[in-house]
Amino acid sequence: MRNLGVYILTLFISVTLSCKTATAKVFNAQSAFLPNGMQVVLIENNRAPVVSHMIWYKVGRADEVSGHSGLAHFFEHLMFKGTKTVPAGEFSKIVKSLGGNDNAFTSQDYTAYFQSVPVEHLDTVMKMEADRMTNLNVSDENVLTERDVIIEERKQRVENNPSAILGEEIDSILYANHPYRAPVIGFMSEIEGLTPNDAREFYKTWYAPNNAILVVSGNISMGDLMPLAEKHYGVIPPITLPETIYPKPAPIKARHEISYKDARVGTPTLKIIYRAPHKSEALSVLADAFGGNTTSQLYKSLVLDQKLAVQAGAYYSSVSKGPSEFTVYAVPAPGVDLKTLELSLVGEIDTLLAGGINHDDIERAKQRMIDATIFERDSLMGPAMIVGRALTSGFTLDEIENWPDTVKAVTSEDVEKIRDTVLNGADQPIIAKLLPAEGL
Repeated sequence: MRNLGVYILTLFISVTLSCKTATAKVFNAQSAFLPNGMQVVLIENNRAPVVSHMIWYKVGRADEVSGHSGLAHFFEHLMFKGTKTVPAGEFSKIVKSLGGNDNAFTSQDYTAYFQSVPVEHLDTVMKMEADRMTNLNVSDENVLTERDVIIEERKQRVENNPSAILGEEIDSILYANHPYRAPVIGFMSEIEGLTPNDAREFYKTWYAPNNAILVVSGNISMGDLMPLAEKHYGVIPPITLPETIYPKPAPIKARHEISYKDARVGTPTLKIIYRAPHKSEALSVLADAFGGNTTSQLYKSLVLDQKLAVQAGAYYSSVSKGPSEFTVYAVPAPGVDLKTLELSLVGEIDTLLAGGINHDDIERAKQRMIDATIFERDSLMGPAMIVGRALTSGFTLDEIENWPDTVKAVTSEDVEKIRDTVLNGADQPIIAKLLPAEGL
C-alpha cells in the first residue's frame, strides 16, 4: 500500500551517513538507556494530554531460521494471547476502556506494538507491555489456534490478491540468496508447519529488553518517563542475543520478464524494478524528481503529453537493514497496448540515463521532502513511527535529526552517480506485468 502518508514517511526517514552536523533538529528527541540495554526515546509533544507508547523489537522476518518463514508475524498475533495477569483477548479491551487504541505490525526488520492513551494511563499500558515481554502464554493450544488464523490471513492477503502474488515472485528474484526473498507473512507451506516449540524458541530468543526500543511521543517529560520505564522494563533481565549476518543477494545477471494473469485484475500494471542500496538520500531525490508526483518528468511525458498512461511514477525506500529496490511503474490508458507503453517507459528511463534530471527539478524535489517534515512534527504518532522504524533499521538518532541538512547537501552530481549505479549497473532489472485473465 502506497498512500500519501506512507510516501511521506518513506521520504522523510531516508537518511544517510554523509551529514555530521545539523542546524536544527527535526524532533528534538531525547534518548537514554536502561541498565539492561533497552533504549528509551522520547519525543515531547505537549499539544494534548495524550501519548503514543511503542515497543519496537529488533527482529523481523529476515531474522527467522530458514524454513520457518512467518514466525515474526506469528508473534504479532501471539502477543495478544494473554499472560497470567491479562487473559487472552483482554489487552486491547483494557486499552480501549482507557480511552485509547492499540495495534501491531511486522516487517522484514522489526516487530512493533503500540498504544495511544491519555497520559495518565501510560503506567498501565507500560505494565501490560512489560508483562507480555516475558510472561506470554505460548501454550500449544494458543499457538495452534492462532496458526489457523494466520493461514486464513495469508489466503485473504496473498492468495486472493493478484498484486501480492506477483510481488512474491518479484522478491524471489530481486532478493535471491537474501532473507528478504520470503514474504513477511511467510510461505503457506512453512506457516502450516510451524509448531508450538518453534514459537516458544523464537520468543525465548528475541523478546527481551536489550532487543527492544521504547519510543514515546506525547505530553510527558523525560524526568517523568524514565522512572516509569525503569519500574516496568528496567527490572527485566537482558539475554544473550544471536548475531545476525545477512548474506549478500545473488547477482541478477540476466534481465527477467515475469507476468501474472488473473481474472480479478481489472487494469494491467507495468513495473520495472531495480535492486538498490539502502541509505541513499540521492536515490530518494531521484525518485521524487523523476516520478514522485504529477509534476514529475515521467508523469508529464507518459500521462499528460503522450497520453499513454493514466498513472506513472517512481518510488524507493531507503529504510531497511538490507538491500532495497527502485521501481518505475505505469498503468496504460484505455486502448493502449501494454507493449507500446513498455517501449515508452523504457525510453523514458533511457532518456533519464542520457540526459539526467534538470537541476531545478532536483532542488524542488529536495524542498518537497523537507517541507513534508512540517506535517510530521504536528502528528502524535507520526514521529514515533519515523524514529522507531529508522532506529530498528540501523540508523542513529543523530542521522534522523540531521535529515534536513542531509537532503540539502544532495547535489546533481550525487543524483547522477546513483542513477548510473542503480539503473545502469551490473544487476539487471525485472520487468513485471500484472494482467487481466485475457492478457494484453
